[in-house]
Amino acid sequence: MWCRRLLPLLALLPPALAGIQEIWWNVTYVPDANPDGLFERRVIGVNGTWPPPPIEVSTADSLLVHVTNGIDKPATLHHHGMYFNSTSWMDGAIAVSQCGIPPGQTFDYVVPINSSGQVGTYWAHGHANGIYVDGLRTPLLLHSPNETYAGYYDAEFTVVMGDWYHEEHPVLLSSFLGIANPGGAEPVPNSALVYFSQNGSYLAPISGSNPSPVTSAVGFNENATLPFEPGKTYRLRIINVGALAGFFFWIDGHEMRIIEADGTDTQEQSVDILGVSVAQRYSVLVTARNDTSSNWAIHANMDTTMFDKVPSNLNPNVTSTITYSASSNLTNLSPVSSYPTTNDSALIPVVVEPAVSPTNTFELEFGFDTMNDGTNHGFFNDLVYNPPLVPAIMSALSLGENATSQEAYGPYSFVLNYGDVVDLVVKNTDTGQHPFHLHGYKVQIVNRALNFTSDDPSLNPPLVEGQANPMRRDTVTVAGGGSITLRFIADNPGAWLFHCHVEWHLESGLAVQFITAPLLIQEQAQGRVPSFMYDHCAALGTPSSGNAAGHASPTDLSGLPLGPWLQKLGWLTKGILAMTGCVLTAFIGIVTVLWYATGGSITEEEMEEEVRQRIEEKERRGKLWGLFKKKT
Repeated sequence: MWCRRLLPLLALLPPALAGIQEIWWNVTYVPDANPDGLFERRVIGVNGTWPPPPIEVSTADSLLVHVTNGIDKPATLHHHGMYFNSTSWMDGAIAVSQCGIPPGQTFDYVVPINSSGQVGTYWAHGHANGIYVDGLRTPLLLHSPNETYAGYYDAEFTVVMGDWYHEEHPVLLSSFLGIANPGGAEPVPNSALVYFSQNGSYLAPISGSNPSPVTSAVGFNENATLPFEPGKTYRLRIINVGALAGFFFWIDGHEMRIIEADGTDTQEQSVDILGVSVAQRYSVLVTARNDTSSNWAIHANMDTTMFDKVPSNLNPNVTSTITYSASSNLTNLSPVSSYPTTNDSALIPVVVEPAVSPTNTFELEFGFDTMNDGTNHGFFNDLVYNPPLVPAIMSALSLGENATSQEAYGPYSFVLNYGDVVDLVVKNTDTGQHPFHLHGYKVQIVNRALNFTSDDPSLNPPLVEGQANPMRRDTVTVAGGGSITLRFIADNPGAWLFHCHVEWHLESGLAVQFITAPLLIQEQAQGRVPSFMYDHCAALGTPSSGNAAGHASPTDLSGLPLGPWLQKLGWLTKGILAMTGCVLTAFIGIVTVLWYATGGSITEEEMEEEVRQRIEEKERRGKLWGLFKKKT
């Protein structure tokens, strides 16, 4: 059977292939994992273990990952930052590049690393049903014999940071998108994790620690350490694999020099504290001290400004160690007075790529609001993203000449011509910062504004054309109230998602999709699309041809999920009930405070009855908080 499956996959591999690194992953539930030492929970791992093993690949090889879905929901695997060289059906984004892997079935992901020209620090994670929040996430490192800084360091380690939840993702998502959360407060993590790997294996816990049995092979947080030798220089590859929290990373008593961001080698730049948003990666050089008299603290602190509130029992600051000698004491210089912003626009790529003048500009203004059904959602240009019924790549492959119709892919879609030079102007009306990721490309950062509504050029500078070598990466952060202009050349045919990488925001609708050169997609796909993709769709009962709604016509989108919508003519019943619940809760609280302040006492039943009577009185007058007229 494997021989028959591999035959069409071999067509995806370049003829000058030097080798294939082949991996077999069975995505499984792993019970009783307790990496933070606070709570045992079920996680999603690989081959019965967690965390999933790190992936390290030579740039001379292609990567082939056989992913069998051993859990009870559709799954995918996305190799974050990979180009896929016009084979975007391998990208792993559910509803964009595939239908999903049904339980019990297998998808063979071909990642043509050896022909992509890519090198550096990436990661792989689930891209369906929030499964990476529950644990399906791991480093992906691409090693080249001609690395820019190969002679500058003696050894390397990977630093994995991420927020961690004690509840499983479906429970958290249901609450987040429920009518009882009209303000859209994201689930706050219960803790943070930091752990290390080297040469494709995780580092073990420090001796004398007592880790949880399920994860006892890996050191986490205070049970994790990096062994340094005096005078040596180390490359640290730092990855934020979280779902919400940005991190601030630094090492007491040591200087860091940035040499890479998201797979782009950069000129060295010193940094004291490194800010790393969700899905971003950096490499830094750290030179060890010349003595072993002290060990030093490594800090990975969550950015709590991203939380609606900080629970009193949350410790957002994780500390691990640099160990020079097991007998030395630890020096911990924390806390710091403030966290500086890491200005990635100031980084200078080693390989020069001038900015080409744009041919297309798309303005994407995003925000969040309580919608007409009472739930809170994210949106671009007032439109909430809903996954299409037919994955966009399959629409492009099946619509013939109609594949060039932008309307066919749904209202959240943009069709690009091959070779278009695209500017994305992303405007943030929210007060918080957001990390955005474009699949299939690296983008150049050609402009940034601290306040996109300002007339002050120091806050909202004009875009300067003719930039000699702007920074480029695949995940960028947009500050609250600010904007960013991202430029890329549409030279990678395929269907590519652009989304906020805060998982909660993606699932609330903060995404759009780009379809590059759909007729060229069809031409290049001849004989290369594996049949098991269509088998998976059939097994899931998902259409695999036609427009976004599964119809042959490019314009008939009947049945396509849409909404919810911004409030324009009042709220729907669910929204009214949600707001009523919030007002009811607040009113009870106020009554309680006032009553006790005056020395009185009242039972909870009496308070509820008083509020209920007030609501009924308003309904009899034909209004409920002025939001709608009572139907007769």
